[in-house]
Amino acid sequence: MAMRKIVQIDENKCNGCGVCVPSCAEGAIKIIDGKAKLLSDNLCDGLGACLGDCPMDAITIIEREAEEFDEEAVKVHLGHEQKDAHQQGHHHGHHHGGGCPGSQLRMLNKSGAQSTAVVENGDVEIKIKSQLQQWPVQLMLVPPTAPYFEGADLLVTADCVPFAYPNYHLDILKGKKVVIGCPKLDDVAFYVTKLTQIMKMNEIKSVTVAFMEVPCCTGIVRAVEKAIGDSGKNIPLHRVRIGIEGDASKF
Repeated sequence: MAMRKIVQIDENKCNGCGVCVPSCAEGAIKIIDGKAKLLSDNLCDGLGACLGDCPMDAITIIEREAEEFDEEAVKVHLGHEQKDAHQQGHHHGHHHGGGCPGSQLRMLNKSGAQSTAVVENGDVEIKIKSQLQQWPVQLMLVPPTAPYFEGADLLVTADCVPFAYPNYHLDILKGKKVVIGCPKLDDVAFYVTKLTQIMKMNEIKSVTVAFMEVPCCTGIVRAVEKAIGDSGKNIPLHRVRIGIEGDASKF
């Protein structure tokens, strides 16, 4: 044990957004029970790459007694993380046909789906047709090699967005292949790995990320940004932020 600089996470400030997780190249931070945790002292180099990304200012660098930073331990840890992510993707993706029938790959032909207006007793009711083109949609379930990703405009959606934005199908989903997830409840590092695989294994034309205005939801934006960087490809990225009251802003 030696006195050295190391990350400290204030759990009272942390909202579990997961933005810090992909920012730590050593994989030393993970969301556990809704809070960011430092997994082990010897995985943290104390340089603070995760500091600037925390929207709640919950991460600081302090000096205390701690195990020395161990590069070999980091390599072993990252190897286990990648293996776990691969196994999860393999389980949920490549075995989709032999597992839950609801996870079986399906292409849905919605190219001609049009919304209609129905007039009944003087009242106009809009019938919005589903624009979903594929199944499954959960990022944890989709295999990176799914044929519908090739040449696709990819939509990555935080799973609260369709509930908050009433015209989601026509304004955001239409013409895109979609994956959904929650950066607060799921493993953001796994998201980064899966999205990177999708982008590396397919020619993705563009990526749109739709997320809620709440701070914890920015984790899915950071995951998409890191995945694009890790893929080594120059993929156009569009961001759509949805307010809790249903307003949308694009940037």
